[in-house]
Amino acid sequence: MFLLKKIISSLFLPLPVCALLLIAGLIFLWFTGRQRLGRTLVSLGAVTLLLFSNASIPNLLLQPLERPFTPVFVTPEQAASLTQPPLKWVVVLGAGDIYSPSLPPTTQLHDASLARIVEAVRIHRELPESKIVLSEGTSFENVPVAEVMGRAMRALGVEEKDLVLETQSRDTEESAQFVQAIVGKDRFILVTSASHMRRSQALFRKLGMDPIAAPTDYESSSQGLRLSDFYPSVGELHKADLALHEYLGLAWAKLRGKI
Repeated sequence: MFLLKKIISSLFLPLPVCALLLIAGLIFLWFTGRQRLGRTLVSLGAVTLLLFSNASIPNLLLQPLERPFTPVFVTPEQAASLTQPPLKWVVVLGAGDIYSPSLPPTTQLHDASLARIVEAVRIHRELPESKIVLSEGTSFENVPVAEVMGRAMRALGVEEKDLVLETQSRDTEESAQFVQAIVGKDRFILVTSASHMRRSQALFRKLGMDPIAAPTDYESSSQGLRLSDFYPSVGELHKADLALHEYLGLAWAKLRGKI
């Protein structure tokens, strides 16, 4: 069921949708007499690809997900409110890796995972008595992502005694369940990408937990549009993927009553 969910959800992201439209259009153009339908599908695929690969559309999609959340410990007032009484837990959600024992652990992590653990290190220094919970198991590799994150954390100077690894979860919903068994009813700081925070907080709160949002890895731009923003870019297509993945995740969780 988990693998099927991953496969189906991936088909609704911009690049697979555009590829399917283009391939279907070419099939109609080359192998059938339905030339008009073929041209329509190819045109729709090309236009969709152009729309999602420039900065304007991905930014519009990402900003409602990211902008409601601001980083923690950026003002003295905020620091005072979060350290009295002191918080015991900093929970970090993983975002995948490219496990390869020949590489340093920081190099093995996907960019989002690396951004999250760096933010967690910053927060941990503000809360030196806190424990860092690293949450993500594995779907296909032998080594859970949380273990790689733990190695990277130690390479960045975090002591072994301050790390707690949750290595069973395969998605955010399962992370919430397994983290609850660790932190219980304690308040905790939740570190994840800004675009992922809305869904993450909702899943944790549905279980009765009280996470404090600590977003990182912002992808949307707050600057005004520039001419270069309308040029197609693989990076912008990736941002569109992130945004649509989150909207699909929110919709799926709501349909199932998980948020």
